[in-house]
Amino acid sequence: ETLNGLYKAEVIHRLGPWKTGEAVELATLEWVAWFNHHRLLEPIGNIPPAEAEANYYQQLAKTL
Repeated sequence: ETLNGLYKAEVIHRLGPWKTGEAVELATLEWVAWFNHHRLLEPIGNIPPAEAEANYYQQLAKTL
């Protein structure tokens, strides 16, 4: 629910009204890319979630 609310507030309501479904789809894809690859999260060291995931799997591979 929190993620959906954030998405609606940051994309749907802030950037609308929308003329086409394709415009919503493109804005959604751009937001998801930002959310996963550019948004910095303090609890994981001020890095994006995708970077934290990559670091995790690198460390895991070293222990195998």
